[in-house]
Amino acid sequence: MTTLAELARLIRSKNAGPFELTFDIMFEDETRYLRVRRSGVLSRELIARLYGLPPEKVKFFWCDNAWAIKASIPRPHVQGGLHDGDSHGGQQYAPLMDIEVP
Repeated sequence: MTTLAELARLIRSKNAGPFELTFDIMFEDETRYLRVRRSGVLSRELIARLYGLPPEKVKFFWCDNAWAIKASIPRPHVQGGLHDGDSHGGQQYAPLMDIEVP
């Protein structure tokens, strides 16, 4: 097994407006991208489980022409609100790094 962090060139999270976070997972070559895609490990359901959401709340896309994966979820707290601990959303990607890919 190899972790997603070892296969991806970039894993990041960021704002997608005040109510949503987006995650980008980018690969440096098609071989690594296809390994992750074909493994079936990464999915809407996995993202939902990692972030404690129902799967229908997760937007999930494979971007074959860019060797990238994109997912978006509702923010746990409105950006800049009293309970928002990460206004830019830049620290929310950490749970994705340890996903194991066969």
